[in-house]
Amino acid sequence: MQAHIGQPCLLCAADAHGATLCPGCLADLPRLAEHRCPVCALPTALGEVCGGCLKHPPAFDASRAVFQYGYPLDALLQHYKYGQGLYLAGFLAEQLAAEITLGIDTRPDLIIPMPLHPKRLQERGYNQAGEIAKRLARRLALPLALTACTRAKDAPPQASLPLKARRKNIRGAFVCNVDLSGKRIALVDDVMTTGASLNELAKTVRKAGAVEVQAWVVARTLPMR
Repeated sequence: MQAHIGQPCLLCAADAHGATLCPGCLADLPRLAEHRCPVCALPTALGEVCGGCLKHPPAFDASRAVFQYGYPLDALLQHYKYGQGLYLAGFLAEQLAAEITLGIDTRPDLIIPMPLHPKRLQERGYNQAGEIAKRLARRLALPLALTACTRAKDAPPQASLPLKARRKNIRGAFVCNVDLSGKRIALVDDVMTTGASLNELAKTVRKAGAVEVQAWVVARTLPMR
């Protein structure tokens, strides 16, 4: 997959008028239901907090997500993350920015992306969450701290593990390098699956003094029924 100005739609090759996707393919992306848990972004009947978050509240206070992680968005994100599709960062940031409304009570003081371990950063060439966060910060006129948190533990990728093993795998993985006392933080990532990584990062920034933590992601994986 390659996208350049004037090139056809990345998914169907129709005329996209210089955009990444044509209007039809953009409309076909699997958007999340309007009513969802305000904490973890999973669909709920009336937009109430889900049972899982009531029983086991995560370390983040709220989540914002645009899409379900499913076809054909999953192919776009896989290409972005593993296929040198850096050019998609602007498109993904644009979609996420459109989902976020910044009120006085919800405006974060700082955006922090999900960090990559240096070994994986060297292998991939860029941090996919960091690239989205850069563009999102510019669009929303918010301060960005790319290196406020680092990943000190080179654990197996979360996607390679069973769901139950992910929380243990990510435990103690992050370090915060700055004082976040009294700060409201927005954590940015491409996909939230179980929420284990974002929960662990939220715990880390809270230990550094953050008083409120939001999770902003492009896509949310829905549990299998």
